[in-house]
Amino acid sequence: MELTSPVFKANEKIPAKYTCDGEGVSPPLQISGVPGGAKSLVLIMDDPDIPETVKKNYGIEVWDHWVVFNIPVEVTTIAEGTNPPGVLGKNTRGNIAYGGPCPPDREHRYFFKLYALDVVLDLPAGSTKAEVEKAVEGHVLEKSELIGRYERG
Repeated sequence: MELTSPVFKANEKIPAKYTCDGEGVSPPLQISGVPGGAKSLVLIMDDPDIPETVKKNYGIEVWDHWVVFNIPVEVTTIAEGTNPPGVLGKNTRGNIAYGGPCPPDREHRYFFKLYALDVVLDLPAGSTKAEVEKAVEGHVLEKSELIGRYERG
């Protein structure tokens, strides 16, 4: 299974358009090679490079930017500025939406993680990344990851 974007390559810079310095819309993504037997997909975007002060203030280790689960396995394209069909979870800001990169200090890495599951998750809209990750335990058929980088100018 592979997760790619037509606007940035793995480990390259995410264009400013998709960040707090631009329009803040989600980047287009492409999904290929979903394994047979998969019943749903999960997409999570997070940032593990947050400063210690943010970790302390929020009581977190990683900043969650986008959480979407129960994405149909037939989805191969997520258009720019849209959420894939499925159920939206809550990001660290408490929004049920995409939150673009906005690193306060230096270049950060943003991990777009795609999971193919053998189940459809029984979780409500607005579930947190932690709740989704707990629910996927033992159900991941395959995982793919796309890392983008961003530093404010």
